[in-house]
Parts: sequence; structure tokens; C-alpha cells
Amino acid sequence: MRATVGSWSAKEGSASPLGVSWVEAENAYNFALYSKDAERVTLLLYADDPATPVLTHPFDYLRNKSGRIWHCRISKDAARGAKYYGYRIEGRPTRPGPNRFDPQKILLDPYATTVHFPSAFDRQAAMQPGDNEGRAPLAFLRACECQFDWRGDRHIRHEADTIIYELHVGGFTRNPNSNVSDAARGRFAGVIEKIPYLKELGVTAVELMPVFQQDSGEGSYWGYMPLSFFAPHHGYARSAAVCGHLAEFADMVRALHEADIEVILDVVYNHTAEGDHHGPVYSFKGIDNDTYYLMLDAPDAPYANFSGTGNTLNSSDRCVRKMVLDSLRHWVEDLHVDGFRFDLTSVFTRNSDGSINLRDPMLLADITADPSLAGARLVAEPWDAAGTYQLGRSFPGILWLQWNGKFRDDVRRFVRGEPALIGAVMRRLYGSDDLFPDDRPHAYHPYQSVNYVTSHDGFTLYDLVAYNETHNWANGHGNADGPADNYSWNCGWEGDRGVPDTVMELRKRQVKNFCCLLFLANGTPMFRAGDEFLQTQLGNSNPYNQDNETTWLDWGRLEAHQDIFRFFKLAIAFRKAHPSLSRSRFWRDDVRWHGVGAHPDLAYDSHSIAFYLDGASEGDQDLYVMINGYWEPLEFTIQEGTPDEWKRVIDTSARSPDDFREAGHEAPVVSTHYRVQPRSTVVLIRQRERKPPYESL
Repeated sequence: MRATVGSWSAKEGSASPLGVSWVEAENAYNFALYSKDAERVTLLLYADDPATPVLTHPFDYLRNKSGRIWHCRISKDAARGAKYYGYRIEGRPTRPGPNRFDPQKILLDPYATTVHFPSAFDRQAAMQPGDNEGRAPLAFLRACECQFDWRGDRHIRHEADTIIYELHVGGFTRNPNSNVSDAARGRFAGVIEKIPYLKELGVTAVELMPVFQQDSGEGSYWGYMPLSFFAPHHGYARSAAVCGHLAEFADMVRALHEADIEVILDVVYNHTAEGDHHGPVYSFKGIDNDTYYLMLDAPDAPYANFSGTGNTLNSSDRCVRKMVLDSLRHWVEDLHVDGFRFDLTSVFTRNSDGSINLRDPMLLADITADPSLAGARLVAEPWDAAGTYQLGRSFPGILWLQWNGKFRDDVRRFVRGEPALIGAVMRRLYGSDDLFPDDRPHAYHPYQSVNYVTSHDGFTLYDLVAYNETHNWANGHGNADGPADNYSWNCGWEGDRGVPDTVMELRKRQVKNFCCLLFLANGTPMFRAGDEFLQTQLGNSNPYNQDNETTWLDWGRLEAHQDIFRFFKLAIAFRKAHPSLSRSRFWRDDVRWHGVGAHPDLAYDSHSIAFYLDGASEGDQDLYVMINGYWEPLEFTIQEGTPDEWKRVIDTSARSPDDFREAGHEAPVVSTHYRVQPRSTVVLIRQRERKPPYESL
């Protein structure tokens, strides 16, 4: 909007929007910063020298403050060619607690959409009192002028064919054997170059581990230590130009959308990279410490630590909730992201005193009700690092999808051979209706269960069958870090050196069993990048700080284990081709449970289950699945139809390509008795005349 004569905002600035914004009609920048306890705020603009400001602008609270927001407007001419900006703030907290105001500290705007790290950047300078000018991260001033040609791009939202692939942008292509161009390795551009591979595999959604700007000096490889909630991580961009980081992220999103692949971000809104009282002061601490963080009345430990990383964002505060909502809108509206997986989402249910609020957790309500996010996929990790576990109906976001940790643990324990799990496995295959009931008061859907066996957290799929013990010494915590129990079994040989052929054959069979259980279950399947070719981290279950060959995908294993890649690719295609498996509703009367005989054996020592899935209601073929988790062969009796009606698609005990028969090459079944080999899964199909789903009789 063009300013009129006598415009207040042209002279004093506007309190909205927060951050820096470009006012084209005035050829000026508007700055807005929230700080309820600040007494003096100074804006600093820098050109090429990040230690010498070209403009120092002190705010006058009588002209440049509205409520708790400090604001001003600077013309482009007055900015004197500035490229970056930061703040100095002096103040006094209104509540007891540590005062992190330091008038000498250069502070990063929480709304910065692109972050610049000067060559002299020094994390240590932010961890001690005093001046850090020239050594502090700064916001790019002109990022607010960046515009992108989206070329008709549209948001993607898959339903029955959703296959989520969790990947780390850096580790996905950083290995020299990734076969991407040198300039693209470990970058957003590397993901683009690997799109043909993603299409061949059949995934329809990528879940990117955190891409928020992180503290480049902190040493966290995974990215779960965010410095800015609005900026892409500079390490994933090739260009250092003002719009480079944003443009390269946007290019990746656009390219994935063109390939019909949904983009989900793993986002961290439960804590920041500033850590506890020993951590650095980059932004939030120095701007408004006790607004942004949950504080305790404990001088030696003043920051509540429900995140396990030193601090917890105070999502009970309206300013913090607004920032989170503004961040989500930025990624959806400006950068076309399709959805979010929220790290440690249970933190959002905590009140300012740390207690749990399940009746009306305001941040969850705000996210769910925001019209800008109405079409976004919302996925919760429904627990936090302090022991709160809210999986299923315990989690107050009733329309959200949730990472199903029970699916992970039950399936792992069953496949490794633990007893008393048949009932649990039946529940997980059915869609976990014990956690997501579809009774009238709740009306959950099975797709709200994100089924997974592996994620970034814990062993890779191969390491689940190759290691009994964790080998985390490189992480620097005395091998005491990572999940307490991975529910793994090494198949009789620890590690990946000198593995006997018989052990390797069993490991591959177990991997295929995991693959079958994942893709045959009702719900939304997710697996981690590299599992489809037996990626290993050599038994490291928590390599959060290992930016090296431990975590980089070894694409040489794709060539070495083409049989496993083929199995995954065909399993994904099989799931997509059979809508009976991935339904919006539970299977109900379409499923009949059996065992080796007519009835499932739920005894303590039972290790086998079979089920028949009628496909008529979905216009699909019928399926008969036999699962032998026992270490001896078992004779199953097929309880449905006659042998000549059935054909075998999968037998995980067979070697490739007989382990998974492609369409049109299924093996005939010759008897109602089928001998299922030890630790094996068999899948049969029965062709029937197809009818449109839900066709009235």
C-alpha cells in the first residue's frame, strides 16, 4: 500500500509484519522486533564489513514502539548499500530469572529468512559476555525482496499411495559415490539430481530431516539445533548470493512437485540452538529470554529441559505461538512445502510451569485451526524427552498423523523372535485401532498411524539384523547414548566383517520380512533412506554429530544389494496396486485371521499368523498372507478357496528374483498345505472379477 501524506508508518515504521519487509511503494525496508522487556533497541546495518556498521539506528520508544513491538522504516538510500543487519538490545526482565540482555551483543532477528555467517564467525564469542561484532551471524537484509517464479507449481497431497521416505539432505548425496555432480553433493541440488532414483523406487513423499538454519559451529549433523525457524540451512545451498539459499530450496521443492513427490519438513519448534545457561546468546536469549523459553526458579539450572537439548521453547506464550505459526505459513505459502513432521510434539502441550495441558494446548489448536495450513500434512512425534508419551488418542491433535512407536517396537520384537506378540502384530497390521479407535466419539482413520520400523533415530534396517550391541563410541558419550533398546538381533554374527554366507542370507530374509510387514499393514508407511540397499552405520544408533562416512549414504551398497533394492521397489509397487491394503477405514469384515490352521494361535510361545483380505469392496484381488516368525518351518493350511485359485507373489525365504514374482509371473499354488520356511513371509493373490469400489449391490 502506498503511504499517504502524513503517513505514520512511513515515519515511524509498522509493527506488522515482524522481521524485515520490503515496502516497494516507498523504496524502503520496514523492521519490526518483539521484545517486551527491552529498554533500548538499536538496529545495525552492515555492508561488506560485518564488524563495521554503515548505519546505526537507535529506536525511540515514543516513535518506534507499539505495545511490545519495536519498529522503524529505513529507506534504501539511507541504508547505504547495506547487505546484512542485526540488533543490540538493553533491558531488564520483568520476572525473576537470568538476565541475558547484553548491550554489546549483536543479535539475529528471529524472523530472518536467510542467515549470513561472517568469515570470523565465532561460537565461543556468543557464549561469553561482551562484544561479538564481526563474529556474530547476521540476517540478509535484501532477502525480503527475493521472489521466485513457481511456474504453476501446486501443492501435492497423496492419499492411498503415500510412501514416506525419510532422508537427510546432506547425507543423501554427500558421498562421492552418489553419482551427482560435485557442486550438488550434499545440497538441495543433489536431491534434485536423485529424483529419477526416487521415482524408480516408488516413493511419493520425502520427509526431509531438519533444514532450518542451524548453528554452524555447534557440530550437530542431524540438524535438530535450529538457529532460525524461517531460513534454510546455508550448508545445503551452493550459492552465497542474497537469494541463493531460498532459491535453491525453492528449486528443489518445485522439481519434486514436478515429479509428483510431496515435500514434508521435519521441524523443530520445541527448542533452539542456544542451549542452557552455558550456551551461546545468538538471538532469543538476548531479545526476550523469559518470553521465548520455559524458565525454572533454579539458578544453577534456569532453563526447563523437556527437549533434552538444554532449553524448551515456551509455546504457551502468545508471541512464541505467533512466531511458530508465521514460520509454518512462510514455508507453506512462500516456499510451497506440503507438510510437517513436528519433533517432540508433546512439548507443545506444556504450560509455562512445565505441567501438561491436554484440554486445550493452544499451539496445537492454533496450528489445526489456521486456514493457511488447512491442506498441509501434519505429523506428530507424540512424545518428548522428559518422558511424556501421548501416542494415539492421548495426543490432543485428533486430526494429525502420528509416528507410531508401538508399530516400530512390536514389529522389531516379533521379527527378532520374541514370544507373546501375535496379538500385537495383528493390531499393527490392522492399523492400530487400539491407539486410533474409529468409534463414534473418536472416528480416527488408520492412515493416521505412520508405520515405521526405522527412522534416523536408532539402528538402520540392516544394523537391526547385524548388531546386538550399540557401537556409539565415536559420538563422544562413552557409548551410553542412543535408544535404550533397539530390539535388534544380529542373526548370530556381530557386525559386518567376515559375515558367513548363511548369516548374510538370514539377514536379508529378515530385512525382507520387515519390508513385508511395513507395506502389508494398513496405515501410512515410512522408511529411512538407504534401508532399501542395506545402508549401515556400523552399529552406531545415534550418529547425530557424525558428518562423515558413518552417516553418508554409501551408494556402492545399492550395486552390491540390488536384490534388496528390487524387493523394496516391488513391495512399494505391490502396495500401490492393491488398494485393499491402504484404506481410509479399517479392514473390519474384509479380513479373516488364521494361523497355521483355521484360527490364530495367540499362545505365549506362538510365532505365526496368517490372514485373508477380501478385495471385493475395493475392486481388488484377494490376498492371503502367511507369516512364520519361528526358527523352524511350519506347515500352513490355506483356509480360503482352492489351491488353483491362488498364486504366490512373495516368499522371503527364496532368493531373488523368486522371492518376489513380478505381475504376470506369479507361481502357481498346488496344494492347500504350504510349507513356510523359518522366519519367512509368504503372500498369495487370488484374481477376481473387479468391481468399482463401494459399488452398490
